Amino acid sequence: MNWFIQLFTEPSVAQAVIIYSLVIAIGIALGKVKILGVSLGITWVLFVGLIFSYFGIVISKETEHFVKEFGLILFVYAIGLQVGPGFFASLKKSALGNNALAASVVLLGVTITVIFFYTSGNPMSIMTGVMSGAVTNTPGLAAAQAAAVDLNLPGTDNTTITLAYAVAYPFAVMGIILSLVILKKVLRVNLVNEQELHRKLNFFKSNRPLSTHIRLDNQQLIGQPIRKIFQMVNEPVIISRMFHNGTVITPTPDLILSDGDVMLFIAPKQLMEKVKLLVGAESKMNLVTEPSSTLISRKIVVTRKEVTHKRLGDIPGIQYESLTLTRIKRAGIEMVAHGNIYLQLGDTITVVGSEESVTEFTTVVGNSLKRLEAPDLGPIFMGIVLGVILGSIPFYIPNVPVAVKIGMAGGPLIVALFLSRFGNHLYLNNYTTSSANMIVREIGIALFLASVGLSSGHNLASAFSDGSGYRWIFMGIAITMIPILIVGIVASKFFRKTYFEICGLLSGACTDPPALAFSLKMAGNDIPSATYATVYPLTMILRILAAQLLILFFN
Repeated sequence: MNWFIQLFTEPSVAQAVIIYSLVIAIGIALGKVKILGVSLGITWVLFVGLIFSYFGIVISKETEHFVKEFGLILFVYAIGLQVGPGFFASLKKSALGNNALAASVVLLGVTITVIFFYTSGNPMSIMTGVMSGAVTNTPGLAAAQAAAVDLNLPGTDNTTITLAYAVAYPFAVMGIILSLVILKKVLRVNLVNEQELHRKLNFFKSNRPLSTHIRLDNQQLIGQPIRKIFQMVNEPVIISRMFHNGTVITPTPDLILSDGDVMLFIAPKQLMEKVKLLVGAESKMNLVTEPSSTLISRKIVVTRKEVTHKRLGDIPGIQYESLTLTRIKRAGIEMVAHGNIYLQLGDTITVVGSEESVTEFTTVVGNSLKRLEAPDLGPIFMGIVLGVILGSIPFYIPNVPVAVKIGMAGGPLIVALFLSRFGNHLYLNNYTTSSANMIVREIGIALFLASVGLSSGHNLASAFSDGSGYRWIFMGIAITMIPILIVGIVASKFFRKTYFEICGLLSGACTDPPALAFSLKMAGNDIPSATYATVYPLTMILRILAAQLLILFFN
């Protein structure tokens, strides 16, 4: 039996695999249990890791450090790929307000930390450890440790800083999630109503294309080619079907308009009003269900690499008189299919035309979903390489002796955001199916939480032996919850943010993946991810800078 005991207790590859698997499996199982209607979900992995570590089950430091960092990289990179297109779309709308609110969370946390520094008698090195743990920001801890070493402060072995961080961290995870639950009660949020609200907001606020039947009332357009309408609108608009001379057809730009024509326009909501003013009023005719129509509509998925990296208007073999491309859906965003769009793998194109032309178009673009089930791992790992390099670049601030880095979380996230949006132009296809993205995301966060728990639990007893641990917990909870509650209420009352947006914003402001995972589970949609990704890059940089500057200016 000695071999069996050694398998669990002596550091080795097999022991690391077994311990990590047990911690994650037990944590996931406990995460399904609801207490007072609330489930902590994957956060239980952290607590199980703490329990294992407290009872002396440890793994090698090298393994723990690698798995923690690599798990975090996988998680944030998958998040970046998922929300990248929506992130850049949100920059045009609410990025300034969201980032201002997130920066306020950081500023309030720093202010409370400074207050505790003057009132508690703890050195700032310990307080930065508490603050970093209170906002679950490991890069901030690393930055504080580096600054303390560079300044040759007492305790530069960083043991006390790490201990303060380890004590504050688990209670911070609970505190962030508890704050979100408290905000739900204070703001009187009904999750079902909130989901319905977002459904309506997505319809009215988004720029997704709408379909409208419009009768030709403008007499000046009669006898003119259809392209005249396109020239007058001067923005991407599609006519997918047209009732012309008693027949439903897919029109060409050179078709001459005549009295009695009815056209099915596809355009963003704001543009559709302009089309009505130029062409005419809405028609009650439905060209999709018109009995005389022989046209069919299909959704075709782009799965052939040969048609990517090219303008839609320049791709040979897709121009048919009896076929119209109406919409393109990419990463949850729907747009009008105009000729200047560059196709990407995974794009879903809605086409209208004769059965023969639709079949020929399907052959050109692929529509083989089986091809997309196996993601191209090369570009994904190349993106991770670029992210790690970006996160390792030192930035020097005048009069500050320590270089600042955005770290292993900030770098990969920023690169993933850009590659998900622009990687197609660089021939770096980072497309993954939703299920593949989710499994990478969940594995990453599970490995990260298990590593943090396994590395921290054995320190808990020594932290409480002299009473310091209890004080650190109290201060950490204050640093965690007070800024979240204040900014959460302000975001709702004055910025009119919805509860799901607030959850993502505050999770990003605390750079806390478990809180995001909790928010996503509660919301049942990706709304929290969008605001999380909007504020995370700036917040990560501010957290790192704050930890270093506190060490540099208060010692």
